[in-house]
Amino acid sequence: MTTGHTQRDLGLAPDRPAAPFLKWAGGKGKLVGQLEPLLPPEFGRYIEPFAGGGAVFFHLHNAGRLAGRAVLADLNAELMNCYRVVRDRACLAELIERLRRHAGHALDRDYYYRVRAWDRKPGYARRSPAERAARTIFLNKTCYNGLYRENSKAQFNVPYGKWRRPPRVLDEANLRACHRALQAAELHNEGFEACLDWARPGDFAYLDPPYDPLSSTASFTTYTGATFGRRDQERVASVFRELDGRGCRLLLSNSDTPLIRGLYRGFRTETILARRSINSNASRRGPIAELAVMNY
Repeated sequence: MTTGHTQRDLGLAPDRPAAPFLKWAGGKGKLVGQLEPLLPPEFGRYIEPFAGGGAVFFHLHNAGRLAGRAVLADLNAELMNCYRVVRDRACLAELIERLRRHAGHALDRDYYYRVRAWDRKPGYARRSPAERAARTIFLNKTCYNGLYRENSKAQFNVPYGKWRRPPRVLDEANLRACHRALQAAELHNEGFEACLDWARPGDFAYLDPPYDPLSSTASFTTYTGATFGRRDQERVASVFRELDGRGCRLLLSNSDTPLIRGLYRGFRTETILARRSINSNASRRGPIAELAVMNY
């Protein structure tokens, strides 16, 4: 018996690769090709305590390399709510329907600011998880340069972008591909140090913290209403060394600065070139050397 619809018609084609459904500052979607040779060939679980856009996670899933369960975590509550909604089948259906409605307003600046203002009003926390996730994705797709930034009150504060054509708010096929990938993922809304509670010998942890600024004006470190400074970089390095002592395989990405080289002295390092695209000055958007740090 046939229903008249194929898997491909429904966006369920099993060969559809999953890609990040959010644009994230510092995301590794364009760097996966350079990171691939640096990934360990075998490992237990995959752990990513700065989940962001999840590009490395989705890459490993697409390549069939997630032999064990994955653990994704991030301190950003709205981000992790998105991951949970995409993973949950019932929530995903509501998310897709709400994004379909938002998509009709992709070029409506006033609508954008009305939706952005939701978290300034009482009752925002009572909105359904799918409604909040749809808001986050809509704002991410239509805001300036796809940034995610919060003010000191944990309110999203990126202005509306300048669009000539409607940005793609809803990619249903990719959301369904991400849904399948996330079935193997354990999700946590916690800071990076919590990974010390989960990591076991043989696990592979990829640490991609907010980068050490290359200059006083090149910093973009406000993802959760709080900045990520030198003391935080030192905390990440401490976690890296503790996980190393535990027998985990580790890969870390950061800026190639004296601070970062000093914090990871003694570990293997490789330089990769990344194109930064969030600088407001287009002339400063070019290849930048980044540092990959490994303990294997």
